[in-house]
Amino acid sequence: MIKVKKEDVALQKLLSLYHPLKDKIYYEFDPVQVSVNELDWIELELEALTLARDMDIDTAEGILRAEYGSKVNELSSSELKRDLMIFAKRQPGLFIELANDDNVQLRNVGIKAVEAKIINLSADQRTFTYGEGNRKLMTVPFDEHPYSALAAFFKTDEGMEVYKAILKRLY
Repeated sequence: MIKVKKEDVALQKLLSLYHPLKDKIYYEFDPVQVSVNELDWIELELEALTLARDMDIDTAEGILRAEYGSKVNELSSSELKRDLMIFAKRQPGLFIELANDDNVQLRNVGIKAVEAKIINLSADQRTFTYGEGNRKLMTVPFDEHPYSALAAFFKTDEGMEVYKAILKRLY
């Protein structure tokens, strides 16, 4: 950081008006811009925290599962809420993006269904099967995450029926 004394007007003019590297390797301090940036961050943080506060536990679980993985299963509802608020405060942009992503909830339902053994994922993580007869539900496309593929499947006509049946068995 370069600080120029108020008495050194010539250097101030050179640095603020004429120097070719201004706004490339150094920037002039602008308190208004700093306050605008801080205000934007505070508003984003506030929006994320409000979303987190009003969110139901199932949605919160889906968001935290996307961030922290299966250790979410071991948390109580108050721990989930606390971790959700902390996550919303630390990374408000990512939190809002995940809260608005409907695939997060679909993946969460898929993970819970596999954990509850309602649907099965093969050992090579390429095939989902469903029901007692292990009816083949879908094959995961190459180079795609299994639960993301399952979330996309849930959006199809056949997938919607399976999704509704899974929800009935889960809840």
